[in-house]
Amino acid sequence: MKVSQTKLPEVLLLEPTVFEDERGFFMESYHAHKWEELGLDYPFMQDNHSLSVCAGTLRGLHYQLDPYAQTKLVRVACGAVYDVAVDIRKGSSTFGQWVGAILSASNHRQLLVPKGFAHGFCTLVPNTEVLYKVDAPYHAASDRGIAWNDPALHIDWPVSKPILSEKDAKHPMLEDAELPTWKAAPNSCNKDGAAE
Repeated sequence: MKVSQTKLPEVLLLEPTVFEDERGFFMESYHAHKWEELGLDYPFMQDNHSLSVCAGTLRGLHYQLDPYAQTKLVRVACGAVYDVAVDIRKGSSTFGQWVGAILSASNHRQLLVPKGFAHGFCTLVPNTEVLYKVDAPYHAASDRGIAWNDPALHIDWPVSKPILSEKDAKHPMLEDAELPTWKAAPNSCNKDGAAE
């Protein structure tokens, strides 16, 4: 498996090793022991599966507050999405910055979206199925969101008029959202590389 940092160092792009022949392909989409060897030790506890019938369907930007914040491992089983993660950790040097990647059933790529980042995606083709692992359960009282089209974020979505749920259409702008506060370990270098 190839692991690459994005411009947001905590958000990782993963490319599993794929074995292909005339029958099709085989890959390990997740292997706990191999992840631990790479320093990726996340206690994933739940698998989620969504189907978006229409291209241009946008889901997001979603996150949960502590203690129910979630790390997500996102991949596509059928179709393709433009997948986005936004740093929403107040106090982080990359606060308000985002990264996007095309995930598809054909490229097999996965995006690891850690706690403290909002997540969303826009489908690029009809009948797209997205699978994602999470390390904390859904908790309605902790569920939050940010407007997909917040001008402060300047996210380069592939559509200007997406199909949205009523809930996603009502998310607040980043400046009005209830957000997590980012804290580095004392007397150490934080994840942005700055000494405390």
